[in-house]
Amino acid sequence: MTDFHVSVLAEELSAAIAPAIDAHPDASVVDATCGAGGHTAAILGRSRPRRVILLDRDPAALAHARTRLSDPPCPLEFRHARFSGLGAVLDALDEAEVAAIVADIGVSSHQLDAADRGFSFRGDAPLDMRMDPTSGRTAAELLETIDVAELAELLRRFGEEPEARRIARAIVAARPRTTGALASVVEGAMSGRARRALGKRIHPATRTFQALRIVVNGELDELDALLEVGPQRLRVGGRMAVISFHSLEDRKVKRRFGALTRPPAVPKHLPLRADELPKPAFAIPAGIPRKGVVAGPEELARNPRSRSARLRVIERVMS
Repeated sequence: MTDFHVSVLAEELSAAIAPAIDAHPDASVVDATCGAGGHTAAILGRSRPRRVILLDRDPAALAHARTRLSDPPCPLEFRHARFSGLGAVLDALDEAEVAAIVADIGVSSHQLDAADRGFSFRGDAPLDMRMDPTSGRTAAELLETIDVAELAELLRRFGEEPEARRIARAIVAARPRTTGALASVVEGAMSGRARRALGKRIHPATRTFQALRIVVNGELDELDALLEVGPQRLRVGGRMAVISFHSLEDRKVKRRFGALTRPPAVPKHLPLRADELPKPAFAIPAGIPRKGVVAGPEELARNPRSRSARLRVIERVMS
């Protein structure tokens, strides 16, 4: 990889966490999905944290980010780790609390563009789909043994695929081992009505590839782990910012952030004044829409991938 992809909502994300970094210049920032380093580059272009801790489960992404961020204005710590390892990474670095945590959820552009990684149906390559190619089973290995009922459930749950049963039957009959073969099987299995409903903009295999990628990488379980641990490692005044790209991810972020920013429930019969009611420890920062931040017209024109992106932010307001 020699080019540097444009990170989605980079300016909006860096602006959203800048107040937390400014308030805690002695604290670190965590980029939980360092990817090609684009979001960290945007953060360092605006703010000066004590250091940035960059996590990624993809060794190739870490190598790419090291190249991009070769002359940083503050120390950088790169760690090969999943979201679920965030707490352990911070403990190992003696970081009880940090100023900010940022994450860009889902597959990255460089993973999609690397044909041999097996994420994309634009070419024909081994059906891998692992974000960390050093561990776990591939998508092809998953499809070797799965039955129709289980696969149909995965396609419905993680791909929101309305024709999951038809597609699952075709995949199990063919047991494809390459991206091109899988895309062909899915397209052939889908009804004409369903293909017409998708139009020319969305490939018929998009939802199937999404579902398999999520399952192979345990993405939603990893996101749950990040949303559980991350907020608890923020300093008071610290912020967490998460960019998601589809409804399954965004729904989890929305619900978790919503739960954190709601006041604790108290029995209605207790005689408490308004100022005595318990307050939530987290809030949506001023200036951040409750529905999240989406890309503006200029970014949409420059980067089509941004059309489905949504940035949500919370701030820790009390311990």
